[in-house]
Amino acid sequence: MPAPTSPADLFRHSLRLLLDKDIPAWVALWAEDGVMEFPFAPDGWPRRLEGKEAVAAYMRHYPDHIDLHDFPELRIHRTTDQETVVIEMRGVGRLVESDAPFDMTYIAVVTVRDGLFTSYRDYWNPLAVQEPGADFTGSSR
Repeated sequence: MPAPTSPADLFRHSLRLLLDKDIPAWVALWAEDGVMEFPFAPDGWPRRLEGKEAVAAYMRHYPDHIDLHDFPELRIHRTTDQETVVIEMRGVGRLVESDAPFDMTYIAVVTVRDGLFTSYRDYWNPLAVQEPGADFTGSSR
C-alpha cells in the first residue's frame, strides 16, 4: 500500500509505524534531503539532522530504549501552507532499560513534499531525557 500523501495522513501513518516499531518503514517516509530539528535539545543531543541517512541513524535504536504504546492525544492543525501541519501530541509507553513510564508531550511543525517528510521541527521537553534509559541517541551528556 502506498504511503499517504497529505501531510496529516502521512503523519498519522508515521505514528502507526512507530507503534509497530518499524523504523525502516518510518525512515522510508523521508525525502533524501529531509531535515529534522530539535530546537530544545539539551547539550550533547543533536539539534539538527540533515538528510535521510542522518535521520535513520538517529532513530535506529529508538525501539530498544523507548517502547511506545500509544499517542492518546493527537491534534493535527492545518496551516495556510498546504504542505505544512502543526501537530500537538502525547506519546506514552515505557523506558525499556528501567521499565519506568514514558509520557512525553510534543509539538511538531512538519512539512511534506511529494508524499515525503522534508522538514520536521520537534519541540519536546528536554527534561524528560534525564530519566535513565531515555538516551537512544548515544549523546555525550
